[in-house]
Amino acid sequence: MSEVRKDYVEGFGGTRLAIHSMGQGRPLVLLHGLFSSAQVNWIKFGNAQILADAGFEVIMPDLRAHGESEAPHDPRLYPEDVLVEDLQFLVGELGLDDFDLGGFSLGARTSVRGVLAGLEPRKLILGGMGLSGLAGWARRSAHFIDAIDRFGNIERGEPAFVAQAFMKTMNVDRVAARLLLGSVDDTPPEALENVTMPTLCVCGADDGDNGSAPDLAATLPQGTYKEVPGNHMSSVTFKEMGRAMAEFLQS
Repeated sequence: MSEVRKDYVEGFGGTRLAIHSMGQGRPLVLLHGLFSSAQVNWIKFGNAQILADAGFEVIMPDLRAHGESEAPHDPRLYPEDVLVEDLQFLVGELGLDDFDLGGFSLGARTSVRGVLAGLEPRKLILGGMGLSGLAGWARRSAHFIDAIDRFGNIERGEPAFVAQAFMKTMNVDRVAARLLLGSVDDTPPEALENVTMPTLCVCGADDGDNGSAPDLAATLPQGTYKEVPGNHMSSVTFKEMGRAMAEFLQS
């Protein structure tokens, strides 16, 4: 297995962000999903290794309020689209001018918002994301806020139970996570005409959490859909995810 290197950069407001990287070659920035981390989404199950073996330097930040990055409790450090601000800081700090960009779930949402804010990756990967998911953040966010507000009192079988269990596993800072949830913006379908680079929409066969990935691919000017095994929680654990990403990036 390739060595995992760790560094830190400052994001918006001086928030300290942990950056994990593997491999050598063309830079690929990968963003993880909500309540997760670079370690869990990309490194633990071998997908980062697949991409490193394919000739990429895989750069995986922990989003603010996640993983080994800071989780400030000051509401002023969670302005609108703060994750996009952090992504822009990261790209600038690392001096990336020719790179690829991808993300899973919240990371996919942030990647799209980053492109709309002016980032210009050669290729884009959107994992675990569908068309209605980009535009329907209020409903999705309300589900997670409910899980935070009722944390410890959600019974097995309730819709929020899985989110509660994952927050426990990941030791999520719920104050910071709640603030972060309020900073994320919607992306209406008509805005996607401005996402002009080749884009892979890769999604688990049983993952409908963020709407239809095929519909998202069909809406994007250069969208391609690829199905992999799993649901929204498990698809990142299958190496088919990394293989689909590597094949797309190398084509």
